[in-house]
Amino acid sequence: MNKLITIVLVALSLVSCKAPEARKPVTVKTGSFIDASVERNIKLNAQEKSSITKVMEQQPEMDFIASESGFWYYYNSKSEIDSLNTPNFGDIIDYNYNVKSLNGTLVYSKEDIQAQRYVMDKQELFTGLREGLKLMKTGETVTFLFPSQKAYGYYGDQNKIGSNMPLICEVTVLAIKENQSN
Repeated sequence: MNKLITIVLVALSLVSCKAPEARKPVTVKTGSFIDASVERNIKLNAQEKSSITKVMEQQPEMDFIASESGFWYYYNSKSEIDSLNTPNFGDIIDYNYNVKSLNGTLVYSKEDIQAQRYVMDKQELFTGLREGLKLMKTGETVTFLFPSQKAYGYYGDQNKIGSNMPLICEVTVLAIKENQSN
């Protein structure tokens, strides 16, 4: 009887031991939302660029300049004084501006916004305006055409500027006070 039990136990142990099977990987599509978002943003960018191009074509007398940052601008009044500098990190800029939609409708006037003070690259400001101010000198007035991703983007300003709204901003730099540590 002992031999029978031993044989059964050995047989069971041989049958129960088999090579481990590899598990099949679980397939998860993690990038599907991101891919759809990228496609949506590419289409939106193309539409906005087309709309901005139409605005520029309606003003052939203006000499539009394409910035490296992805917006367009022209000088309403340009400083002829070579000694004036564009602002650097930490410089204090006093400026005013108005905001229009691409069809020319005034969203915010200079009176609504009033004169602003900005410390270059040390305060929050929407991307396009921050980059645009870096191109300007005291006394200059520049009109910028910003696609929505350079303006207020998807969220807008939660007041008058809607979601994904390209903007036209006419900006005047009143003064630039150099940072003493520069």
